[in-house]
Amino acid sequence: MQQNTTEQDILRALSERGDQLAPETEVICAVLEGLRARSRRVLRKDIILALIAELESTSDVVRLDVLRGALEIVVGYPHGIDDE
Repeated sequence: MQQNTTEQDILRALSERGDQLAPETEVICAVLEGLRARSRRVLRKDIILALIAELESTSDVVRLDVLRGALEIVVGYPHGIDDE
């Protein structure tokens, strides 16, 4: 399935950081895969909502830290008006 610009930009930014953000990259990629299975277009807000939902349902402290990091990356990533 074709990736939209938001997905490509986020994944490109993550790949530029290499192994430094490997756990967060893995989480974001898994979220993207799950969202793509349900919808043709994935918006940044969809990724944010999916990460928040997983944060609310997780009690593992290490997993929570990785999810928070992934959320910070997606929320802090510069985005354009086209991501409505």
